[in-house]
Amino acid sequence: MRLLNSPLEQFEIVALIPILLGEVIDLSITNSTLYLFFAAGRLLFFFSGILDKTLYIPNAWQALLEDMYVFIVDLINQNCGTKGQRYFEFIFTIFRFLLRCNLMGMVPYSFTVTSHIVITLTLSIRIWVGVTIIGFHLHGLHFLHLFAPSGAPRAILPVLVIIEVVSYVIRAVSLGVRLFANMMSGHTLLKILAGFSFQIFALGGILGLIGSAIPLIVVFLITGLEIGISCLQAYVFTILTIMYLNDSINMH
Repeated sequence: MRLLNSPLEQFEIVALIPILLGEVIDLSITNSTLYLFFAAGRLLFFFSGILDKTLYIPNAWQALLEDMYVFIVDLINQNCGTKGQRYFEFIFTIFRFLLRCNLMGMVPYSFTVTSHIVITLTLSIRIWVGVTIIGFHLHGLHFLHLFAPSGAPRAILPVLVIIEVVSYVIRAVSLGVRLFANMMSGHTLLKILAGFSFQIFALGGILGLIGSAIPLIVVFLITGLEIGISCLQAYVFTILTIMYLNDSINMH
């Protein structure tokens, strides 16, 4: 059912090209799929266009790419050490992809794919499974010592192990839920305030004009805040991924 005049209408997934295999399998191309491909295509175009024409004196786009490269390298070194640099390509791609999706959702009448928990949760679970596999690959069964804090009294060790295991498993969910919740709540608030401003303006007259200006100004201010949050959430997701990777590599 289409959510008319609702702040949740912007999150509705619409099948653009229906592809149904029987009554169970749905491979339809939706607006979410379209924007995912668009974000990935923009990244590919951005990187290939810059790297094919690298300059000794970089232009603005090349300088931006180099700054991002140094930023991610420093993040990995500070939180994971030099051993984590072998995963630089993955970390850098995650950061740029999420940043692109978050900022793309700020464009009016676009679609924010990171506001859907099925997207963020799938990504976070895959990352959690990946870093767990890395941990067992590098350390074998010794990786299980991550759940037994060294120096802990034996009397409370079973309780600590349970707490550590639960905390570790929760990472698979919390990483994706944090991104989804922040993006969805911010966009919902913007929609509510914009609708409130329009309803006051529809009253007409001087009162409607003046009254609608207040929530409209708030919308502009929150839009700037949401752009900052979009960048911040891409950073938070990336830094947490690096920290989880650090646990798998260095057993800290």
